[in-house]
Amino acid sequence: MPLFLPRALLQPRRIALAAALCLASAVAVAQGTPLAQRLAEIREINKYVPERALPMLQAMEREARAAALPERIEFLNQLSQAHDGLGQNREAAALADELVNIGRQHDSKVALAKGTLRKGYMAFHQQDLATSHRLIWEAEKLAQQTSDTELRVRTMISSGESFAEEGNFPAALERLQAAAAFARQHRDPTQIVMALNALIRLYGQMREHAKGFGILEEALETAKQGASPGRTATLKHAEYGLAIDSGQNERALNALLDSLAIERRIGATSMIARTLINLSDCYLKLRDYPNAARYGELAVAASRAQNHAGREATARLNLGQAYLATGRLLEGKRHIEAGMKAYDNLGDKPELQLVLVEYGQALERAGDLAGALTAYHREREISNELFEKRRQRAVLDLQEKYETEKKQRRIELLSTEAEVNRLQQRVWWLLAAVFGLASIVVGLLYRKVRHANAALYEKNKELKQQSVRDPLTGLYNRRHFLDYMRNAPQPELAAKGDQCGALFLLDVDHFKNINDTYGHAAGDAVLTAISASLGEILRETDMIVRWGGEEFLAFLPALPRGGLDEVAQRILNGISAVSIEHGGHTLAVNVSIGYAPFPLSCGGQVLPWERTVNVVDMALYLAKAHGRNRAYGVQGFGDPAQVCIDEIEKNLERAWRAGQVHLSVVRGNVLEQRASA
Repeated sequence: MPLFLPRALLQPRRIALAAALCLASAVAVAQGTPLAQRLAEIREINKYVPERALPMLQAMEREARAAALPERIEFLNQLSQAHDGLGQNREAAALADELVNIGRQHDSKVALAKGTLRKGYMAFHQQDLATSHRLIWEAEKLAQQTSDTELRVRTMISSGESFAEEGNFPAALERLQAAAAFARQHRDPTQIVMALNALIRLYGQMREHAKGFGILEEALETAKQGASPGRTATLKHAEYGLAIDSGQNERALNALLDSLAIERRIGATSMIARTLINLSDCYLKLRDYPNAARYGELAVAASRAQNHAGREATARLNLGQAYLATGRLLEGKRHIEAGMKAYDNLGDKPELQLVLVEYGQALERAGDLAGALTAYHREREISNELFEKRRQRAVLDLQEKYETEKKQRRIELLSTEAEVNRLQQRVWWLLAAVFGLASIVVGLLYRKVRHANAALYEKNKELKQQSVRDPLTGLYNRRHFLDYMRNAPQPELAAKGDQCGALFLLDVDHFKNINDTYGHAAGDAVLTAISASLGEILRETDMIVRWGGEEFLAFLPALPRGGLDEVAQRILNGISAVSIEHGGHTLAVNVSIGYAPFPLSCGGQVLPWERTVNVVDMALYLAKAHGRNRAYGVQGFGDPAQVCIDEIEKNLERAWRAGQVHLSVVRGNVLEQRASA
């Protein structure tokens, strides 16, 4: 898996190319050189090689603390950055607080802005995005009141990246374009390159890769005019991000190799570790497993030398996948399990979920179906946990938004009522001569209130619609289905042979390969085409749900009990017949399906709908594990005295082969029905 450069590496610095990142020139910074010049010469070293910069800064500490205010402020700023770059959080935070205190004592907007910005970066490193964004926007306002060009550009860039992290791409684009324009105006290559680099990354997030590559050309040309080698290396990482996201794996690989050569030349050990991790991931995508293993081993060693648990975990995951692909099963599993344990210790559940998906697929390819099933179960548990957290957050956000609009409506109504009262007083003052005019005004205001109420009503309807629909496919989302099932009456089991409902759970086969090969836009096109095809295959009365990622769920409220296999056959054939045109390529996909009647009973008892969905989920996994492009349907259960639903949920295949579960298997155009294994 890739490891992209964090935002903290995008803080602008200005320095002459010849003295930027060379240890020899760093040593040559003599005591006779003015302090401001020495600090400027250390600045770029501090960004890329903080372990070299810190001793140099400490050697001048006594002199710097006694210097004039501007030099003292810049010294404290760089010293805080060096400690932060080496993971020494307590020292970095104390220096940032000292900067803020100096700013307040001397009414220095520069000190306040630099101290606040450093605190914002440290909050970002601790994953506290809300605090980070608040501090960065505060620092930007302070910086705009100064004449420090470098500080203004830097805060504008960080402000834009903060908007992007909140998903507000229009605001992010406006801030980063303004930063680039301001940097161009002052003709500083380093500042221009940093602003353009941030803009490239934003275009990558917005999936506007052509625009990103266009900005990249300008940035690389500007870097030749005087930006440091480290800046060129960060641009190569930006090129890697664009290329890997748009399916240009060879270009991504070349960009990483170029960056690695620069980083080794300047001794940027932190960047080297990240680049080695990304190289290992890139070779995995190219299926060059020996090179993936070689760079994975180097990445593990480099990350461990830096005592960076997060990077070492990612490096081990890549190394483990490379070992699995080359047949070194035990070593591969050991590295992947160690990486996942580190993610679990760090509390990074979303990343752990993605890792489990890739791990399960790798084990499946290696023939370890039992291990793949275990990974799949763990991924499902985390997925459900994360979905519940996101659902609760979404409900709170909607409630907050509704309360805000409700409060605004009350304010408008109170304002309108006050205006009407004033008009009524004037009516009394002007008597009958102006009564007619006042009536007209009141009528207009009344219509205005009605119009505002109508607009608010429509807005509430729109918000409700958005809360239950998936924005990409237009299908119902998972939250809507869960709410529907929780509020629906508990179904009763119909007599055998009567109509029943049904649940179908679909997963797109090899969807990750489509994203890796053709880019995420192609994946979006596939999901949209499948949702449209399901709308044609199924009835208007059937509920189709975007279950999550590349999974879809269909709830059919009524159909003949013997017709479930026919529906599965129609879905398999209908989707495989769809041709998807994207980017000059014609794509065709298949799906795997798990299904069961609803309600589903076991031992004479109707299963709760949640357990039915879980059984269907297990049937889906059997379909994927046994070759894909097929459907496994639960028809019923064996002897009630021997059937245990808990055991069935743990291992559906074992229960099937033991005769506890009766399944139907539908393969493409061929239907095969079985009463048992």
